[in-house]
Amino acid sequence: MLEKIAALDAEHATAVAGGGERSVDRHHARGKLMPRERIELLVDEGSAFLELSPLAGWGSDFTVGASVVTGIGVVEGVECMITANDPSVKGGASNPWTVKKIFRAAQIAEENGLPTISLVESGGADLPTQKEIFIPGGKLFRDLTRASARKEPTIALVFGNSTAGGAYVPGMSDYTVMVKEQAKVFLGGPPLVKMATGEESDDESLGGAEMHARTSGLADYLAEDERDAIRIGRRIVARLNWRKPSRPAERGYAEPDADPDELLDLIPADLKEPFDPREVIARLVDGVGPTNGVAFDEFKPLYGTSLVTGWARIHGRPIGILANAQGVLFSEEAQKATQFIQLANQVDVPLLFLHNTTGYMVGQEYEQGGIIKHGAMMINAVSNSRVPHLSVIMGASYGAGNYGMNGRAFDPRFLFTWPSAKSAVMGPAQLAGVLSIVARAAAEAKGKEYDEAGDAAMRELVEASVEEQSLPFFLSGMLYDDGVIDPRDTRTVLGICLSVIENKPIAGTDRFGVFRP
Repeated sequence: MLEKIAALDAEHATAVAGGGERSVDRHHARGKLMPRERIELLVDEGSAFLELSPLAGWGSDFTVGASVVTGIGVVEGVECMITANDPSVKGGASNPWTVKKIFRAAQIAEENGLPTISLVESGGADLPTQKEIFIPGGKLFRDLTRASARKEPTIALVFGNSTAGGAYVPGMSDYTVMVKEQAKVFLGGPPLVKMATGEESDDESLGGAEMHARTSGLADYLAEDERDAIRIGRRIVARLNWRKPSRPAERGYAEPDADPDELLDLIPADLKEPFDPREVIARLVDGVGPTNGVAFDEFKPLYGTSLVTGWARIHGRPIGILANAQGVLFSEEAQKATQFIQLANQVDVPLLFLHNTTGYMVGQEYEQGGIIKHGAMMINAVSNSRVPHLSVIMGASYGAGNYGMNGRAFDPRFLFTWPSAKSAVMGPAQLAGVLSIVARAAAEAKGKEYDEAGDAAMRELVEASVEEQSLPFFLSGMLYDDGVIDPRDTRTVLGICLSVIENKPIAGTDRFGVFRP
């Protein structure tokens, strides 16, 4: 696991490096800060910043991180969604992965009722890929205006260029701050204006910060420099009169009964080897203390034992947990999960799904026993549950087991993976074997001799391809999670997420789809 974490750290370092040392030095020489430096000054001193999707675009032709930083930070005591363009990567231009990453940030802000702070410095769309950006990219502006309509404030701090479609970010935000002699906001820069109208103009008169503060009225505040813009941004948040729907009770809690560092030893390198998820749970949840009589109150421990369910607290907040034990889900596990999810909705308690599953059991006995309808029952419950869901993929997450355990397609509020995670329609060997069996049957049906050498080559190629596409960096690059995390950080990450979801009322449902008997 330490080797996997070292590889993860190296990939994160690539994202932090942005456009490279030369580009960063050039921006620093101009007196400009990098996006994470701006964020560090923006958030409250000593508070955590939960960066999201740092590996977006991994494995693509674009820079890892997708030229934008997104995440949740505390500003003047208020949890905010923060997005920051990285001007060291093609001037902060947006590529297809940038758009997808910002969409995910906007979704999280909407689901959890967060104000949004945009740290803007972008040359607009990456023109060579405009066909993948222009049409879906309009959703970015729609999301900003809808956030305002929901009374979720939007704030834009403009540090440099905000060009073309990017000009609508400050234009559609509730509050806009522009840095003097740095911010340039216009629909079309001087070259485009010259081509379109023949008019000669310069950056400052066309879209400079002072012009927008004094003439157009687009700028609400004119900042002397970047630090002043950040100071003004913090002051705006302080004046929002922001408060959570219900004031949380004072929460005392004890640290876990077992050492979270030991999580590194618990997940086998071979995911076929089972492990006890109770050992993981013991290192994530609050220990026995004055407000917690038992660390983990297991529900139905003797029934459906391949799935562990029960109640606990994380940083004093109640949570219901579903954790895969031996990998395979049988009918008993599916029915147990369905009941547990209904109970959590009855008492308005969020749910945490800890994945290590190869999927639902197959075979004649299990098909006749109703595995399809029982699996469908569990997926029905997951789909219609209204309490917030959090997911962590610890090991395997294959097939419909990924769906039943609230994978990305089922919109958990947050989903993180460990470096040991793997996810696909099925395991690489199984998938290659299925293709081989189908191809062999097709050859026999046509009366042809089967090419054994070709079959072996095909299986090897398919296994390697599926293995690569099952790995956490690939999945995170596709934005199928919100980040790959060190297992030792899981409790902290979950604690932040549980605090964030309190920005909206937590209410379960009693309305599910038809459960087939």
